[in-house]
Amino acid sequence: MAVDGTISVAVVDDHPLFRRGIISLLETLERIEVAGSAATVAEALALVEERRPDVVLMDLDLGAESGIDATRAILRSVPNTAILVLTMLGDDRSLLSALSSGARGYLLKVASAAEVERAIHAVAGGEVLFGADVAARAMTFLSGGADRGDGRPFPELTDREEQVLDLVARGLDNGSIARTLVLTSKTVRNYVYTIITKLGAPDRSALIVMAREAGFGTGRHSRS
Repeated sequence: MAVDGTISVAVVDDHPLFRRGIISLLETLERIEVAGSAATVAEALALVEERRPDVVLMDLDLGAESGIDATRAILRSVPNTAILVLTMLGDDRSLLSALSSGARGYLLKVASAAEVERAIHAVAGGEVLFGADVAARAMTFLSGGADRGDGRPFPELTDREEQVLDLVARGLDNGSIARTLVLTSKTVRNYVYTIITKLGAPDRSALIVMAREAGFGTGRHSRS
């Protein structure tokens, strides 16, 4: 933070229109300056290492990449950076992953300009802040009170992610999975990336091995 209290903010989002919109908003706020923007994990890390912003506004869905990975990479390299998640993803798993990766705040993209401004100042000052939509669940996670399993092999996966994993375990490629589940290939690619990230698999081949060892690929875990 500058001596005059100005907070430098970097924006990481793969949607050009939203990225320009949030930058335009930041430029109207007092004591906040834009340090730059990025659309990928590599761009985000390079930007933070060069500009050393006080706060990074981080989207979790970076197309084929994950804002969780970007958060971890940034905090490994520049640990004093405050990551404030600004995303459309309001589900429990995304929230928990963001908190586990070191994010200091979590807002949904429906947040007002005033909420974004307040959150930026809060995390820059060392506080932890969550939007009203997720605050109660975030506190439950932080207190260790969340039920994180129900006897399923991979409780961190959603039902849809289990469907995708089952088809991956059967050896189907993304195009075949897309046709089976009536999804786009990009959506399937994003699901597979998310599953790999959640389960900590180094690559798709390792994911298939993990899935088959857990009984996927036999139809037992299909939730269609």
